[in-house]
Order: sequence, then C-alpha cells, then structure tokens
Amino acid sequence: MVQNRAVLGSAESRRLRRQGLIPGVLYGREQAPVAISIPERALRSALTTSGGLNAVLDVVVDDGKIHSSVLKEYQQHPVKGLIVHVDLQEVRLDQPIHATVPLHIHGEPVGVKEGGVLSQVTTEINVEALPMEVPEHLEADVSEMNIGDTLRLSAVTPPAGVTLLDDLEETVIATVTQPMREEEPEPVEGEEGVEGEAAAEGEETAEGEGAAEGDAAAGGDGEPGTTEG
Repeated sequence: MVQNRAVLGSAESRRLRRQGLIPGVLYGREQAPVAISIPERALRSALTTSGGLNAVLDVVVDDGKIHSSVLKEYQQHPVKGLIVHVDLQEVRLDQPIHATVPLHIHGEPVGVKEGGVLSQVTTEINVEALPMEVPEHLEADVSEMNIGDTLRLSAVTPPAGVTLLDDLEETVIATVTQPMREEEPEPVEGEEGVEGEAAAEGEETAEGEGAAEGDAAAGGDGEPGTTEG
C-alpha cells in the first residue's frame, strides 16, 4: 500500500528516504497525478518478480481502491544505484501497452569457433502487449552465425500476444566479424636511407683503413731501389 504525500519538495523527499520510503507520482487514466510514497522493500520485491521492471503493480492509495499500474520511469542514486524516485502509470488490464524489454542472446556462433568476434548491437526491444503479457525478456539464438553474418530482429519470434514495434529488417541484433589484425608499424620516411648511407660510410672507412695499413707495412721494409753495399 502506498500513501499520499501531502508535503512536497526535496527536503521532504530526503526525509522519506531516511524512513525507507520512496517518493513517487501515480499517473491515473482519468484522475490527476497523485504524489505518493512507497515502502522501498515492497517496491523492490515487486520489481524482482518474473515480470521484472514491467511487472504490474497493485497500487492501493488511501482511498482503498486498487490501481493496476506499471513502472513508467525511475531515478537512481548516481553512486549507490538505489531507486530514489518513481513514476507509476495506471493501466487497464484489457488494453495493450507499449513497453521496453531486454534482449538476451544465447548460443556460441560457428564464426566465433573459427576465430570471429561476436558483437551484440541491440540490447532492448520495444513491444506492445497486454500489461500481464509483457515478457520479462526476449531471446535470440546466435549459434548458426558465421563470420560476416548479421542477425536482424526478423529472426526473433515473440510470444503469442506480443507485437514487436521496432523495424524487423533495420534493427540489427548481432554481428560476427573477422578479428582485427595487428599491423606492423611502417618505417618512418628517411630512416632506411639514413641507415643505408651509414652502412656505406662504414664500408668506405674500413677500406681506407685497410689501405693505410698496407702502405705502412710496405714502408717498414726499406726504401725501394736502395742496395746495401
């Protein structure tokens, strides 16, 4: 059961959170929005059922009337990740609603076994269904994908009563691509020429040193054309 909030404002919201209550707003189908507060434990318990974030909540306000509602929006603490505010939307159980559900992929692609890389492109899908028939999530099998393949939303079969709202052919779910090859860095222009010139200079120096050594050895035996008498 939720309670009406007579006092609004940031200070009042902080006071409610310290008491284990989450401030929120209930948007009715006919009546004006109502400021409410919800026990944090009760909300967490309701949103961790099989319906997940799309679960239908039986909201009882002070008037004692049950308002079937779904989570419209929520805000989280930037550090702790806790829900700090919620917007609930009252719905009719006999009329379809639009919802966003997670998309899970399963299976190991053939292309991954051959060295390819699997990338999931889409993680959420927009659907239309009766409030009680909105699925917790949808699944896509990627086990038959080869390198170079692209899996589109048309490959997903929704449960009975669920309509996919996203474009079946334009919405890419996953791809399998060739792994990126590491390319060796190209030599900087001019380096090779400098190395070649240095090598040539080294060879010329070595030849010059060899010739000088030969001349020195010849001079040590005496001057040519001189005869000892």
